[in-house]
Amino acid sequence: MTVHRVVPNVHSSGAVQENREFYGLLGFEEVMNLGWIMTLASPSSPTAQISFIAGDKTAPVVPDMSVEVDDVDAAYAAMRESGAEIVHPLQDEEWGVRRFFVRDPNGRVVNVLGHR
Repeated sequence: MTVHRVVPNVHSSGAVQENREFYGLLGFEEVMNLGWIMTLASPSSPTAQISFIAGDKTAPVVPDMSVEVDDVDAAYAAMRESGAEIVHPLQDEEWGVRRFFVRDPNGRVVNVLGHR
């Protein structure tokens, strides 16, 4: 399995402009904004990203990080087989990703996704 990117997710309720401006000072630019999640990325290294989430649109919790993989179905099967706690089931989302949430050994929630 190949990991394409890892993105920290910061739970942030409403400081969209402030986060955009602050991280803009470090060279980040907005690459996605769905209203409830905004992602900033480095133009020179597009996989260097950070997301700010007010609340997840379809899941019961805000994940601590997102990991994009080349085969999300294989990742889901591996996690289920290992006995890891699935926090949010595998599903296709309207914004073009297939994803699930799993809890890591530290109690952190990881959003594992692939683009469709």
